[in-house]
Amino acid sequence: MKEGIHPEYYPDAKVICACGNSWTTGSTQAELRTDICSQCHPFYTGQQRIVDTGGQVERFTTRLETAERLRTAAEQRAQSRAERRRARALVEIVDEEESVQPIEDILAAAETEEEGEE
Repeated sequence: MKEGIHPEYYPDAKVICACGNSWTTGSTQAELRTDICSQCHPFYTGQQRIVDTGGQVERFTTRLETAERLRTAAEQRAQSRAERRRARALVEIVDEEESVQPIEDILAAAETEEEGEE
């Protein structure tokens, strides 16, 4: 083994987790810090916890909210489109001569007939 090229080895290096758990191990660093360990990892604890690494959870929730907002807007557009089609169908009534007559004219004619009958 060559002299002077290997890092110093610490047989009693201390590892500290973000949850507060700590233990000793051998390492080339005197102190190690970790975000998650076997005491707080969801796989080992059986708890459902979201571990956010690099804002991935935030990005996912914003994508989910955006998708929901777009879905709602699309449903509203489809509903308004259907209402416009329904309104057009009511406004344009085809009479016996195959001509299109607006509903206002038909209603006005019906009102004058009712007034004449009274």
